[in-house]
Amino acid sequence: MSDGTTLGTQDGAHDGARVGARLGIAGGIALLARLILGGALLYAGLTKVGFPQASARAVQAYQILPFELAAYVGYVLPALEILIGGLLVIGLFSRPMAAAGTILMVIFIAGIASAWARGLSIDCGCFGGGGEVAAGQTAYPAEIARDVLFAACGLWVWLRGPGRLALDRLLAGRNHR
Repeated sequence: MSDGTTLGTQDGAHDGARVGARLGIAGGIALLARLILGGALLYAGLTKVGFPQASARAVQAYQILPFELAAYVGYVLPALEILIGGLLVIGLFSRPMAAAGTILMVIFIAGIASAWARGLSIDCGCFGGGGEVAAGQTAYPAEIARDVLFAACGLWVWLRGPGRLALDRLLAGRNHR
């Protein structure tokens, strides 16, 4: 027969194992989310960084910003995507980079939705290219759905932490979820 203390300890150990398993799963999800968003941003930036004029034209095609400002945004965007994506992949400054990546995705979603609502026929330019296309070649619903997934990944890391295999954990010397 066991007393209440022993029973409490056994239950506590069992509860601790469940919490540890949940943290392990959450850490794995955070790692996956970091790699998905970070990898997408890194790839997007790398496909555009060598073609600044094309990147500028892709941003200008949205017809949201003044023409010259849109060009500057197009020039800066690939470097920003590479920076945010690279830091997310290695897990450094994960929460602020996840916040930046999430905000960037929300801006991209708004831009694509705006182009769609205004009847523009453009390629999003997300992974190079961009600019005007034939009306039947637009893929707005798929582009928005993809960016919603990326934003959800960023939101997870922003709110939950960097997860496993993150430099943040190593540098902080403590466990992050």
